[in-house]
Amino acid sequence: MADEIRRWSDELAREPGSLVFLQLGEALRRQGQLEIALKIALRGLERHPHNVDAHDLVARIAVDRRDFGRAFEEWESVLRLDPEHVGAMKGLGYLCFQYGRFADAEWYLGRAAVGGGGSDVTSALETVRRTSGGFVASDVPDGPDGPEVDEAMPTDPQWLFADLLVDDGQTALLLDGNGYVLGGLYVDQDGNDLSQEIGAQLSGISDEVRRAAKHLDVGEWRSITFETQVAVVGMAPAADQSLLVVAASKLTPLGLLRRLLERCTERSARWLAAGGTS
Repeated sequence: MADEIRRWSDELAREPGSLVFLQLGEALRRQGQLEIALKIALRGLERHPHNVDAHDLVARIAVDRRDFGRAFEEWESVLRLDPEHVGAMKGLGYLCFQYGRFADAEWYLGRAAVGGGGSDVTSALETVRRTSGGFVASDVPDGPDGPEVDEAMPTDPQWLFADLLVDDGQTALLLDGNGYVLGGLYVDQDGNDLSQEIGAQLSGISDEVRRAAKHLDVGEWRSITFETQVAVVGMAPAADQSLLVVAASKLTPLGLLRRLLERCTERSARWLAAGGTS
């Protein structure tokens, strides 16, 4: 292995744009030389930003370094480039499991299983099921868009997203076009409900974002995520000109925030379609 590492290093020195960085980075990762491996992988990724294997390599090195946030974002990049990439789905399933997001872990691992993930994915799904005490996707009948679950809507709009907010510091709020609160809560670190204040501050924000998207010629906006000093925040348009806002701890990977935003968006769509009632 030492001879191969030397040979790959020499080749990369001669030709910095060579894809041999993938083999070199993986070999160094396996030897535990994580900082050098990461440096080589990132340099390669800069030269080949659309290379699936480069993103996957950075993600695996990040996991070894316990940088789960970086790993999550890199594997999400892999799936944007190759939606059927089993390794990325397995990796994201593992990360969600580490964060205690068992439903998300099941979702990713279930996709990996369908894609031919093998016995290790089946075993991982069983582990998720034992740990969560829940069920896996194969336990429910599949509809045209995936597993169908008879989900009852909450009777109190304040608790519209309560079962989706599984970590401390997570909060979600649904606003109408004028900034009035339709459902959910926005709670700060001290437990204070800031829903009305947030709604007033965000009144008209959807129109502003829509105008900006039109000016930049990027099409209709679907979501936006950003970081503040104390939290990561995501926003997405919802039915009837309403706006969904979610926030989580600043330590939350943006990929997990986007997944939470998607789930809350789906919940709000069903709730609004039902007339905003249970």
